[in-house]
Order: sequence, then C-alpha cells, then structure tokens
Amino acid sequence: MIGFSKRLGEVKEYYFSTKLKEVQQLRDQGKDIINMGIGSPDLPPDHTVIQALKQCADQSNSHGYQSYIGTPSLRKSFAKYYKTTYGVQLNPEGEILPLIGSKEGIMHISMAFLDEGDEVLIPNPGYPTYHSVTRLVKAIPVYYDLKASKNWAPDFEALEKQDLSRVKLMWVNYPHMPTGAPGSKEVFQRLIDLAKTHQFLLVNDNPYSHILYPDPLSILSQARALEYAMELNSLSKSFNIPGWRVGMLAGNKDYIQAVLRVKSNMDSGMFLGIQEGARAALELGGDWFDQNNQIYGKRRELVWKLADKIGLEIKKQPGGMFVWTKVPLAISASEMVDELLYEKHIFVTPGFIFGSQGEGYIRFSLCVPEPRIEEAINRI
Repeated sequence: MIGFSKRLGEVKEYYFSTKLKEVQQLRDQGKDIINMGIGSPDLPPDHTVIQALKQCADQSNSHGYQSYIGTPSLRKSFAKYYKTTYGVQLNPEGEILPLIGSKEGIMHISMAFLDEGDEVLIPNPGYPTYHSVTRLVKAIPVYYDLKASKNWAPDFEALEKQDLSRVKLMWVNYPHMPTGAPGSKEVFQRLIDLAKTHQFLLVNDNPYSHILYPDPLSILSQARALEYAMELNSLSKSFNIPGWRVGMLAGNKDYIQAVLRVKSNMDSGMFLGIQEGARAALELGGDWFDQNNQIYGKRRELVWKLADKIGLEIKKQPGGMFVWTKVPLAISASEMVDELLYEKHIFVTPGFIFGSQGEGYIRFSLCVPEPRIEEAINRI
C-alpha cells in the first residue's frame, strides 16, 4: 500500500491555504469579503519593470534554461542595491544568490546546514514557515520568545541561560513580521555576538525594510557579519511583484556555495524575462518607495481607525506592511476573527498562527485599497 512520508506528520497545511478556501466558499455564496489577512501587494509594479519583462519575452532566445546563479547583470544589480540601500558591499561573483522567491531559500538553507536532531532557534511570534521547514528536515525547533515589553526584541539574557550547544541555526526577521518592530543596529550586533559565542549560523529574513521604515537596515551592515550571518531578501513586497517569485540570499561565498549545491538540484534557473524585470526594479530610485509609502501611510491611518472602532489596542510601529493589534483580555482573538469574517465579512489574521506569543493578537494587512478599508469601517 502506498504510504505518506513520516515527515508529513510533522507539519500541517499552511494556515492561509486552508482559510482562503473558507473565504472562497463565502464568496461563492455571494458574500462580499474584504480580505485584510494577506500581505500580497495590490499595487502594480513600475511600468519599466513590466516593459523589461515584455521586451525580453519577445526575444526568441530568451526562453531556454538559465543559470542556477542568475545572470551576472542581475547579481550586479543586487550588489548595487545593497550598497545604495544598506551600505553593504557584496561581491556579485560569490556572495549573492538569486532565488525563485525568498521562501524557497528557507528550505534550501535548512537542507544545506541542518542534520536530523540539530536544533534551530525560531522567533515566537514569527513566520510559520521557519517551524514547518525545520520539522520537514527533521531538525528540532527551539523557540525564543519576543515580547511586547521589549518591543519584540530577543531576550538575550534568557537566551544566554539556555543550553545552545546543539543549535546550528537561528532565524531572525527584522523588520519583524507580524508585529512591525523595526529592529536596530544594536539588536543585530548582539545577535552576531551570540552567534559568534555559540558558533551557529544566523539568518535574517528581510523583505519588509522599505515599507514605511525611514531607515532600511541589513544585518550584514554590522562588523564581521559575513562570518556568522546570511540575509534573505525579496522583491515581492518592495517592488509589488509577489507573484513573480524573485528573491535573493546574501552571505559569504562558502555559505552561498553550500546553499547552491542544494538549489541546483531543485530547480533549473529563473526565466530570463523575470530576471530582466527584477533588474529594472532594482534600478528604481527613492521616489518609487516614497510613492508606495504615501499610499501605505494613508491606508495605515484608516486601519488604525478601523482597529480602534473594533476596540483593539494598537502599538504604532514606525513601518511594516501590517498593523498588529491586541484583543481585550476578556475576548478570544479566534472568536473575534470568526465574528469579523462571518458577521462583518472582513477577513483578518489571528496572531496565534505565528506562535504562542501571538495569542490574543490580530494582524491587519495594508494591501487593501482605501475605499475597501472605509467600507470595513462602515461595516463595524
């Protein structure tokens, strides 16, 4: 009899994969659902990005297999972007690896560095994929709590008291999702010092640094960061191309080469047209981000108003694609999420899907046009 692998018993279907089926059923019944749960940019990419894709697609020699490491011009564009945005000097010949979305990088990194039984430090609350991929490779997730009282920074004193001797990898995500906490150079330096002391790899997942944050940060800007840290980045959020699946991994050449050994057995390169579009996106200047952030800023003001009307407590972070809110103690966040969905037809995300420290919280996405947010306010 055909059987499923044991590793499938370690993970569940992604929350949004199942919940969106529920949302679609309501829509099929004629319900007008306002989706404020997903961080998928609804704004279009710049016209130059689309034009670069089209021009490349029109060329007959653009449709073959591509290099596993991306085109030299794309890697150079990533290097220029990191220098301009974060002040980080990267060698495009060995320290940058384009990815088919940064999410695949989480799996590739885990497969390259983890063996069965290795321990992985995972933020709580944090992106659920860190947990699921750790389980899929038979490593052991070890959660470190992020708390509102520390503005969602790690408790370094608590970490130092733990037995970290079996930790091989630590996931970090600043600016932080779901809370919007920005992180800081001081937090990054303490993380690097921790990785150095305990000799594990530190990986910062950094797709949100342009969304309303005035000073984008990279962990790689810290002294000696390349010895102990890698960084994932993505064009999905910053350049409004989530469906294109374009990301990158930066790190020292030995770590990049290890990840490439996995990646080269998993795909056959990225379509050249998408690479050319990504290169055009990376050439966009500060005006591009300012234009998007003006829109996100107005939406955020409305979401704050909506959350206040619902009776939620708001911690106003300096940036991020989401608004993170606390539910009153007497109310269940899960029940409130379902009440909003079934009675007001507003879909939002419960904080518990991000870990136990997310219990009692609700997350709102800013990827919703202003008229729809105003409609949500009216429904409340």
